[in-house]
Amino acid sequence: MIAKQVAMKSVKKSDFAELVNYMTDEQEKSERVGFVSVTNCESDRPDAAVLEIINTQEKNTRAESDKTFHLVVSFPAGEQPDEIILTAIETKICAGLGYGEHQRVSVVHHDTDNLHIHIAINKIHPTRYTLHDPYYSYKVLGKLCEKLEQEYGLTQVNHQSLKVGSENRANDLEHHAGVESLLGWIKRECLEQLQTATSWTDMHRVLQENGLALKERGNGLVITDQDGLMVKASSVARELSKATLENKFGAFVPSADQSDHAGSQKKNYKARPVRSHIDTTLLFARYQTEQQGMGAKRTREWTLAREHKNRRIEDARRSAKLKRAATKLMGQTRDEKKLLYAMTSKAMHKEVELIKAQYRQERVNIFKKYQPQQWADWLRRQATAGDQDALAALRARERSQGLNGNTISAGDGQRMQSGVNANQDSITKKGTIIYRLGGSAIRDDGDKLKVSKEVTKEGLDAALRLVMERYGNKITVTGSVDFKAKIIQAAVTAKLQITFADAVLERHRQALSSVNNLTESNNESADERRARTGSGVSVAGSGATTTSTTAGGIHNESNPASFPGKPDISHIGCHPPPESRNRLRDLSDVAVVRFARGAEMLLPRHVSDHLEQQGTQSNNSLRWSLSGASVATDGLVAANKYIEERNKKRVLLVNILKHRRYTHMDVGSAVFAGLRNVEGQALALLKRGDEILVLPIDEATVRKLKKLSLDDPVTLTQQGAIKTTKGRSR
Repeated sequence: MIAKQVAMKSVKKSDFAELVNYMTDEQEKSERVGFVSVTNCESDRPDAAVLEIINTQEKNTRAESDKTFHLVVSFPAGEQPDEIILTAIETKICAGLGYGEHQRVSVVHHDTDNLHIHIAINKIHPTRYTLHDPYYSYKVLGKLCEKLEQEYGLTQVNHQSLKVGSENRANDLEHHAGVESLLGWIKRECLEQLQTATSWTDMHRVLQENGLALKERGNGLVITDQDGLMVKASSVARELSKATLENKFGAFVPSADQSDHAGSQKKNYKARPVRSHIDTTLLFARYQTEQQGMGAKRTREWTLAREHKNRRIEDARRSAKLKRAATKLMGQTRDEKKLLYAMTSKAMHKEVELIKAQYRQERVNIFKKYQPQQWADWLRRQATAGDQDALAALRARERSQGLNGNTISAGDGQRMQSGVNANQDSITKKGTIIYRLGGSAIRDDGDKLKVSKEVTKEGLDAALRLVMERYGNKITVTGSVDFKAKIIQAAVTAKLQITFADAVLERHRQALSSVNNLTESNNESADERRARTGSGVSVAGSGATTTSTTAGGIHNESNPASFPGKPDISHIGCHPPPESRNRLRDLSDVAVVRFARGAEMLLPRHVSDHLEQQGTQSNNSLRWSLSGASVATDGLVAANKYIEERNKKRVLLVNILKHRRYTHMDVGSAVFAGLRNVEGQALALLKRGDEILVLPIDEATVRKLKKLSLDDPVTLTQQGAIKTTKGRSR
């Protein structure tokens, strides 16, 4: 887990509303925005919360720094914590930074290979109106992430800051843009030669051979290329700092005239794609050609749109002028002509405003169409349009371990090149294609398919068909035991001709398939079976027993468990043996006594003397007591209404736990979570794990539960009683 602040370079560009709009914008993707959480605001809606936060920020008129803290919490690829863990992490990180009482909006994004949370925090306190800016926030975030990883069993990530800011920015450029940075290029091409140089002359010679130069700037040294791009020498390596080199070689000696060494240059830096295991020369040439001509195309289309707008405005004014001339020649009164002139002018101004609005929208579309793109973004756009070379270049940018978790792949490791009949949602920068299949999301990295956690039965069926089309009939399934079981069940239910590479899974599939086939054959009608066998005798009549003649004798169709070749024999244990029929057996004869008819009755004299309990025990644990009968009936409506209301809000608010009604199966310990009153009915809220149990209670129980504090332990019984250390109530 990595938590990082995204700071604005210009305070004037900081806009809380624009940030939240970006966070909540689905960008025409179904698999982007997850749950949205609003904290410490009066409204639970993000749009209303934004207005409230902006008003709070305007209360502080002295602060000149950025009033918004943008935090991103990202998880390693394949790690998918549930909403409860994500909520707890978001709450604890904000509290650790000192923003526990501050207003914030949090949004989870799923459209990349790494699940991440965007948190927009108002730095201005909602009541004191003071600005809080954490001191060395990256150090605090590193310690918080390390602690939370251990607490929730997440993947351990190194949080020690071993690089300076320029190195981090260069790594970000290479990772997000896919283009080599000058700093990274120097490290890969000539760092070893620079470290082994023995004099200033050797240093300058090595740099000149690579099209670089070493110059003084301020109190240090910088390395520049032929286009004037420069990096600090100490950022390339600590051994190249000015102080270290002067201690080693003496006072700094500038290089000679560059023209004298022009012939010694062997290579130079150019912004090229990061090295990968495939050749992207032709693709990158296409990219550069499009980017170079993009400015001219944008200017040309913008000019055409502006000229079209001016012509339409001139036409509107000319039309209005003709109308005024016609009005002047009309033989009407002065007041009537004034009214017509006003109507003409108003219509013209309205038409001109409409033309200008259309032009502004057209200009936005032109700039969006010809917006300069980084190499990786261009590859994503081309891959989305169906360019397989661009998709392969994305997947070759960095070698990763592939998708983890609940995945499906080819059984023999071979990849098929058939098409995929699914709705493509988006493509990530690593080349992972995200498909939408019903309510499920499928991720395809070229080697594996990963099924989302909230997969449905229909989604699994569609995913398996997609796998068959993509990889063939033999597949490999990895992931949890529950996921494997669902895959087997879906394959058998849909009767797909799939075999599993894992021998254990294949045996389970065959066994389940045999059971399903046997069940279907037993459920066949007698007419279908007679039509298949060609023989049989049927007895008409409602409820009549149907028999068919077989080689072994007579088989009872109404009882599939009967024995073939024997007279009608029912299930074993349905009736007592003949010698014990029509009498009651002692309890010592059998472990369990079953009375087939209500007329039979067990008397005290039938109880054996050696039994410990001679009397009877009540077996009405599933019933409500008479005192709680009204609560059990009248409280259900109130409890259901409250549960429905809370679960609807849970869709928008992540900090609301799942609510459900208490049942007799919820026996054991719980935690008191509060009291509610709905339509005059008192309800007790009891927390257990990640759920809230809602239990209707009477007034006596309300009085006793009011003595408890939140999170106090309680005990639930099958009768719906709540036991506490301070008393007992129902």
